[in-house]
Amino acid sequence: MRTVLRRPDFRLLFVAVLASMAAESVLLLALAVWVKDLTGSDGMAGATIFAIIAPMTLAPLVGWLVDRYRRRPFFVVANLGAAVLLCPLFAVRDRADVWVIYVVAALYGLSYIALSAVLSGLIRQLIPSELLADANGLLQTVRQGLRLVGPLAGAGLYAAVGGWLLAALAMLGFLVAAAVVGLLRVNESAPSGADLRWSAELGAGLRHLSGEPALRRALLGYGLGSLVMGFTESLIFAYVDQGLGRDAAFVGVLVTVQGFGGLAGALLSATVVRRAGEVGALAAGVTFFGPAALALAYPRLWLGVLALLLAGLSLPLTMVGLNTLVQRRTPAGLLGRVAAAAEALVSGPQALSIGTGALLVGVLDYRLLFALVGLTTTGAGLYLWHHRRLTPPPTRTTHPEVPRPRRPLSAVDHEVVVPTRQQHVR
Repeated sequence: MRTVLRRPDFRLLFVAVLASMAAESVLLLALAVWVKDLTGSDGMAGATIFAIIAPMTLAPLVGWLVDRYRRRPFFVVANLGAAVLLCPLFAVRDRADVWVIYVVAALYGLSYIALSAVLSGLIRQLIPSELLADANGLLQTVRQGLRLVGPLAGAGLYAAVGGWLLAALAMLGFLVAAAVVGLLRVNESAPSGADLRWSAELGAGLRHLSGEPALRRALLGYGLGSLVMGFTESLIFAYVDQGLGRDAAFVGVLVTVQGFGGLAGALLSATVVRRAGEVGALAAGVTFFGPAALALAYPRLWLGVLALLLAGLSLPLTMVGLNTLVQRRTPAGLLGRVAAAAEALVSGPQALSIGTGALLVGVLDYRLLFALVGLTTTGAGLYLWHHRRLTPPPTRTTHPEVPRPRRPLSAVDHEVVVPTRQQHVR
């Protein structure tokens, strides 16, 4: 991780991503708590996260749009747009205004897809292949570190002054990210997107994902786990309310506990990728989520703390494993579309499971649902572990190669692919 931080261009981008992540960390949980406070409903609170993830259905379109423009200016504009779209939150006053929070959450989810996809291209231009796992692990370390303070600070500020100040702080974070990346100097040519037939190129990312064996199996296994992982977005509110008998704001405390596990997982993630390969790291992360969910079926605070530490450990392993796999197995011209499509194929089932969980938590015992989550994710993790040999750990003398596409390259795909220049997905 120190190696990538010695690169001046990456340090500048790192500061921008840090500001953006900080805005996200204080905002997302606060939106759900805000809805819970206005409505008193666990399901409606969980539906806030569903609103953020639901726009993933538009990921192929967003990825195609990202591939048509230079990465640096697009990243600046996307951060400015994220700041502007938070403005309607200042109009929220009572239960009748909950729809405003949902609309803002959905728009933010759309901007998140664009930011993730364009960041992939920027990192690919700045970081050599052998440092990809380190760069991914470093950014995940920051993200998980923010979990230690962001959600708790966000919930505390919301309890003290309401959601408007949080909206203002999040806007400031996105504005800082845009300003810092505006200082970054990247030599990038204009993509030849004007010549693309959008109807043919829109699904190029999905075709690449389905044609590359390791990516196909990784997304199948992770997607299976995501079908139930989203239940926990609503279940955690029921766990705190019904199981522990505490106020909804206590969710912020538990998410902070999860951040400690996430911090440990992020610090270890690059080492796990180097020793077990990308699919092996992904398999470990998904498998760890299983026993964590099973433990939450028994409402005891000490056991819940252990479960959330384990759940936190799993998240960066899955993200670093999947992100590095996508980065090393994708041609440069497909970068935006593949990154967005991969995000959609994971978050799509998760969005469905969040909506389903929001409904089921009102009619079924949350403990039963946690047990279902635990069994399913354990099975998905074992499936991934079985296919870990598709991505053997890299050696010191060889570097992962980008596979040849299965079809003739279009204009955008004819960018020069340098094996030592890769990407990063948030």
